[in-house]
Amino acid sequence: MAPGNLKQPLITRFPGSLSRANQKDTFKRRRYRRCKSALAESSHPDTSKAASLPRSESIIRRLHPSFIQVIIVLVAYLSIGALCFYLARHRMKGKKTNGVLDAVYFCVVTMTTVGYGDLVPDTVTTKLLACAFVFTGMALIALSLSKAADYLVEKQEVLLVRALYMHKHVGMADILNEMETNRARYKCLVVFIILLLIIFCGTVFLAEIEKLSFVDAFYCVCSTITTLGYGDVSFTTEAGRAFAVLWILFGTISLAQFFLYVAELNTERRQKKVVKWVLEKKMTNVDLEIADLDDDGVVDVSDFIIYKLKEMGKISQEDISLVMEEFEELDVDQSGTISAADLTLAESRRVE
Repeated sequence: MAPGNLKQPLITRFPGSLSRANQKDTFKRRRYRRCKSALAESSHPDTSKAASLPRSESIIRRLHPSFIQVIIVLVAYLSIGALCFYLARHRMKGKKTNGVLDAVYFCVVTMTTVGYGDLVPDTVTTKLLACAFVFTGMALIALSLSKAADYLVEKQEVLLVRALYMHKHVGMADILNEMETNRARYKCLVVFIILLLIIFCGTVFLAEIEKLSFVDAFYCVCSTITTLGYGDVSFTTEAGRAFAVLWILFGTISLAQFFLYVAELNTERRQKKVVKWVLEKKMTNVDLEIADLDDDGVVDVSDFIIYKLKEMGKISQEDISLVMEEFEELDVDQSGTISAADLTLAESRRVE
């Protein structure tokens, strides 16, 4: 303890036996040892080789497993719903075109909560059936279709970043790094472009096929993708409803994803501001005392990193406690380090 009850700085120099250059080399070697396996795993093939892959590969094989599950669940939902409402078609009222098509159309309008009102149940049985399908449909969109949409957006995100950096001759690793840094922004951009295409296609289709004015067509598109579904204008022809089955699904989900990504972008920007503030903030003796996690009077690199990550909100004290518990379980000889012998002893204890 220094005179006047003032604490000495908690960060001390490394022993003089090692020069600063040697310390840097040590840290580099240490970092490389920690991440060399990850580098090997994350190495990406050359884009020219990727482009030369055979194009005859089945589309089904290239789909993400969860995306295939979503397609199966969606087809099952629409098939069961179409069968039920087709059998109950005489107990429905409203504008009708084709029995099977109307049943599928009603399922889509119900599950997306658009609810035009141009085709509605007319008996107690069909009303209860519609209630059951609206809840299962909403759950399907919330749990499955949104994940599938996110997967598709990420695929298009890669193409967008490649197009933006096409003339800059950057490698795949640089593209992936750019995507990771500005992921939310690129997602917003991709979904916004898709949303514009959906709005444009829907407006043109309604104007040409449903014979609506441009204003009424745009009005119907907006009331549909926002799931308002006023019902004064809707799809009334057989061709229109066939188009609406897929268009309504894509439109409503795309708008929901867009707002989700906008919120994510806003959160990401606020997080970056916090990180910048933490890195630029001057360290005080109070901060150094807080950073001294093991109360040994010294703040080493690991203490400093953990303290800064906590300040940035990237980890919590609970996270640190859980990691420390696991470390203490693996550090069998209580040496403060984990060796191969510790792992062997820890494994043998678990077996016992």
